[in-house]
Amino acid sequence: MEKYETIIFWSDEDQAFVADVPQLPGCMAHGNTQEEALNNVNVAIQLWIDTAREFGDPVPEPAGRRLMFA
Repeated sequence: MEKYETIIFWSDEDQAFVADVPQLPGCMAHGNTQEEALNNVNVAIQLWIDTAREFGDPVPEPAGRRLMFA
């Protein structure tokens, strides 16, 4: 499974947790719990990648974050 940064937040409008993958435009999912939103977005990530490959669109490499120590 690809490891993309995922932001999970509560949406009052949707009354659900929303998981957003900023590096993959439009790749989002929701759930009643944070865990459910994360599980659902993992499926959405794979679907996003599969669709991009099917149409010959580029798939970004997971950017990850670096820790810097002073």
